[in-house]
Amino acid sequence: MAEQIATRHAYGEALKEIGKNTSIIAFDADVSTCTMSCVFGKAYPERFYNVGIAEANMIGMAAGMATAGYIPFVHAFAMFCAGRGYEQIRNSIAYPNLNVKIIGTHAGLSVGEDGATHQCLEDLALMRVIPNMMVICPADGNETREAVRAIERHKGPAYLRLGRMSVDTVTDFPSYKFEIGKGVLMRDGTDVTIVATGCMVQESLKAAKALEIKGISARVINVHTVKPLDNQLILKAAKETGAVVTAEEHHISGGLGGAVSEFLGEEYPVPVIRVGTRDKFGRSGDALKLMNMYGLNAVTIAEAAKKAINMKRG
Repeated sequence: MAEQIATRHAYGEALKEIGKNTSIIAFDADVSTCTMSCVFGKAYPERFYNVGIAEANMIGMAAGMATAGYIPFVHAFAMFCAGRGYEQIRNSIAYPNLNVKIIGTHAGLSVGEDGATHQCLEDLALMRVIPNMMVICPADGNETREAVRAIERHKGPAYLRLGRMSVDTVTDFPSYKFEIGKGVLMRDGTDVTIVATGCMVQESLKAAKALEIKGISARVINVHTVKPLDNQLILKAAKETGAVVTAEEHHISGGLGGAVSEFLGEEYPVPVIRVGTRDKFGRSGDALKLMNMYGLNAVTIAEAAKKAINMKRG
């Protein structure tokens, strides 16, 4: 049976692993048992700093330490690092192109009962628009571990988006390879391409299976790196299938759907249907029920695929 684990839990393990590099330090905004940076803190207490509920200050501190040659990893809920700390991320980290890694956990609707104030559905858009910033949203625990190792090696700012709830592992097949800026072909198909990120990769694979029963061949691409986008892979898929669906646990504006639409609109216009939240805040409730309420599921993706195919047929 495939491993089921929250990406934040896999992250904690991976951060401890790379913590053997003594240049790595970690900051947390008093939520370390949630972000799982506590695993690093227990292993390397001399390089772990709990700054309290002071995200903006934390990011400024990390920027200063980066100028001294350290590799800071900063942790908070996505809403409060990407949102509250936006100015400091932009001006203190990205503008001077410092080697700081920003870890936004508890992103999306799947935060569940924490409610609208904590359910960040805007962070991909906020981070993607900042020059020099890399944006990664892994699909599962395995991909998270690979992403952590990759951003350690990367020189420059990076934003890593993680979730609260456990998800099925789907990237543990033999040919899987994680490479920054390169999408992963999860399933081939000829009628429509589903481009997904984060936990919507699992839902996209379910949608593809349901479509297959209806005689529709759906290609599924896992875009773990939202920026830089794998333009080459997406362009190839658009040319070969003629229709695209994007799926993300995020607003349809500014995130993966925005990135794919912007690129294809300029390079190779085809029908693109975006699956995500639509100009609404989240609300408090069971995570899975919320996902279904907002249409972040395989059923909605499959319906979007049918619509995109009909559009290309004129």
